[in-house]
Amino acid sequence: MKAAAMSELDITTLTGVQKAAILMMLFGEKAAANVLKSMSPHEVQELGAAMYTVRGVSHETVNAVLDEFFDGLRRQTDVGIGANAYVRNVLTGALGADKAQSVLSRITPASSERPIEILDWMDPSAISELIIDEHPQIMALVIASLDYSQGAEVLKILPEDFQPEIVRRIANLQTVQPDALRELEEVMQRKFKANTTLRASQIGGVKAAARIMNFTRQDMEQRILKDIKKDDKELMESLQDNMFVFDNLIKSEDRSLQTLLREIDQDVLILALKGADDALRDKLLGCVSSRAAQTILEEMENMGPVRLTAVQEAQKQVISVARQMADAGTITLAGRGGEQMV
Repeated sequence: MKAAAMSELDITTLTGVQKAAILMMLFGEKAAANVLKSMSPHEVQELGAAMYTVRGVSHETVNAVLDEFFDGLRRQTDVGIGANAYVRNVLTGALGADKAQSVLSRITPASSERPIEILDWMDPSAISELIIDEHPQIMALVIASLDYSQGAEVLKILPEDFQPEIVRRIANLQTVQPDALRELEEVMQRKFKANTTLRASQIGGVKAAARIMNFTRQDMEQRILKDIKKDDKELMESLQDNMFVFDNLIKSEDRSLQTLLREIDQDVLILALKGADDALRDKLLGCVSSRAAQTILEEMENMGPVRLTAVQEAQKQVISVARQMADAGTITLAGRGGEQMV
């Protein structure tokens, strides 16, 4: 009888606590535990008890709870940038790629202030299929409007012959006027229904193109830059200047930096640190032994003034090694895809 009662639960009979319990069951043990840590003992007891009562609910009821939850989430104006990517990642982690995509197909926003915001909810392969037959300028607008890591994934999937031209067009984008967005919306409307309020938007530019390139592998990056250099050497150099640089190392985890520094010649590191700010210098020196750190500091002091170009070259050598190791999966660099090592 008790099992039968459980199976009869649906979205109309569930309490708010039971709906929260269903969400907790989907989050997985680690995420659910983190949520419980922020609750009071009474709330934990109430939610824990509810989790036992919803074990027999149907898939349809679970989907309805998810629909209701994300519908409410979309109405929150203070969720912030990146909410779409967060929702997509949470669902994928909880349900798996196939089930997550099924849920996302039902909860994606029907309208948006950006003409192609719905693309933020889509899988990169689906986006690439959507734009593969469009003009390169349309491809560039679409990719430039995405989250940088997602844009890089779409770029990777597109044919190699298209990639340099798309990066070139993204780098040359500045303020996109309403008529351009209107044209883009018309293209997208052939693929899915969209209603938007058009306005001038700042997307693209060299920095955007460089950040997208940061998420690509080094061999792909070098091939694209080489192709761009044929027509616009200045643009190629500008892209390089805005890509992953020495100062970005401060965002990486210590374990990866420790692995990286073991592969760097000490003379190169000493020269590279001459141009680093105190915070980055302290972080990198904290990733080597105390004896090595003391030796490096003494060498830096004895070295005296050095040419800026020499410092920059040393920093480029460090970054070159770092990126090769990141591409090989040996380390993880913050800003180059955020891959999880296993």
